[in-house]
Amino acid sequence: MRKDQDGKTVLSIGYSPCPNDTYIFDALVNGKLDTGDFRFEPVLEDVEQLNRRALLGQLDITKLSFRAYAECAGDYILCDAGSALGFGVGPLLVSAAEFKPDHATRVAIPGEYTTANFLFRLFYPMIENRHEMLFSSIEDAVISGSVDAGVIIHENRFTYQERGLKKVADLGQLWEAETGQPIPLGGIAVKRGLPPEILHSVNRLIRKSLEFANSQPAGTDSYVAQYAQAMDPVVRKQHIALYVNDYSIDLGEKGRSAIRYFYEKAVRAGLLSRPLPALLFISELDD
Repeated sequence: MRKDQDGKTVLSIGYSPCPNDTYIFDALVNGKLDTGDFRFEPVLEDVEQLNRRALLGQLDITKLSFRAYAECAGDYILCDAGSALGFGVGPLLVSAAEFKPDHATRVAIPGEYTTANFLFRLFYPMIENRHEMLFSSIEDAVISGSVDAGVIIHENRFTYQERGLKKVADLGQLWEAETGQPIPLGGIAVKRGLPPEILHSVNRLIRKSLEFANSQPAGTDSYVAQYAQAMDPVVRKQHIALYVNDYSIDLGEKGRSAIRYFYEKAVRAGLLSRPLPALLFISELDD
């Protein structure tokens, strides 16, 4: 955090180039919203890169996987706005041939600290031969045979079949069937050391940015397309429709409860040992 020459508070904000993120943050960073005394400097990177930045405390505000948040919860607090959480949004395990998992099976994952990797480890604990890759490279790795299977996320959920890959398992469906809970994929975290009034303001402005996008979604098309690159426009819209929902506007008690359950489950499964602070959400802070 710093002040610019106009006296505005400048906050760095990290999010991915995926359509759901650029859709949410378009108004916030592109002058379409009155942000008052704040100015936001965007940093766009793959979610696993953002996860690792968060572990180092490099950004004032950042999108990150909920799994990664467990490693830096002492330094960051969660917004109630901007999350990717829900039913039917989980990662998929795919392969090009018949899948027979054993200890030698090679599986590509989109990052050690992703929720996708957490779910894979939860449901396939016998497979330890995991290879971290950029999420957009996983389909090619499976097709080439350099790995036996891959855990895919984001827009690859919409493209794997046309590339000849087969779904082995919907890790999200497995989670929902076992827990009855929505899947916490990723959220927005803000530095805990910032004054409470700034934390509350950030949370409100992110919500307003999303509400602005929802009020005129076509207005986000150019910004979304700028970073989606060659992605088919239909896939971009499917991507946004899948990952941006009511939980993205406000987690509410049900969303916050699902996230707490996620961490309780991780501890019970032996996949998380670091204790989390009792206070996880900006909405639980006094104004």
